[in-house]
Amino acid sequence: MGYIAYYRVSTPKQAESGLGLESQRSIVHKHISPERIDFEFTEVESGKKNSRPLLLQAIHNCKEHGHTLVIAKLDRLSRNLSFVSALMDSGVKFICCDMPHANELTIHIISAVAENERNLISERTRAALKAKSEQGYKLGTPNLTDQDRANGCKANIERARRNENNRRAIAYLRELSPDMKLKDKTALLNENGFKTSTGKQFNPIQAKRLIDWINCLNATNVVS
Repeated sequence: MGYIAYYRVSTPKQAESGLGLESQRSIVHKHISPERIDFEFTEVESGKKNSRPLLLQAIHNCKEHGHTLVIAKLDRLSRNLSFVSALMDSGVKFICCDMPHANELTIHIISAVAENERNLISERTRAALKAKSEQGYKLGTPNLTDQDRANGCKANIERARRNENNRRAIAYLRELSPDMKLKDKTALLNENGFKTSTGKQFNPIQAKRLIDWINCLNATNVVS
């Protein structure tokens, strides 16, 4: 039996970091040998939406070739009960690695609970925002002046300059092409023995933070 793996993250930032995707891929590969997975689909989309083209393509391929859809966790598939129900009614077999022995009733119940929790979170958020608005708070992102941004850059620069590990890594990153992917820059930092401010290996988020500092340095013409 062949398998098609489906991975999903909610935002481009999560996709860029690779952390959420790598976790899902690791879970799936521990449950299903990678040699038995014929296709892998990775999508960046909110779990609230059901019109996800890559998921629909994965389901179509499962139907066409008799494959089984495998996901790391049920919430990666959908938090919408009607969508999960429609998938189960389609006859496509699928496996949730976090509940491999669950039956249809179990999955229906868990999906219903997840959908209800999502609705409750939305209701609580709207109520909290309404209460804050009625109390006179200004909601939304504040409009920062150029001076505010400059002050923020200066604060970031000072944090970078105070740590020797940061200074060395920043000097190295400045020599790399700005078109190089974040994951490749992160790999090069680790391969060449650079360390974070706490003496550990870099992950993409930490490397991105240093790159942002470099942008601040360039914007303010400060030499580290």
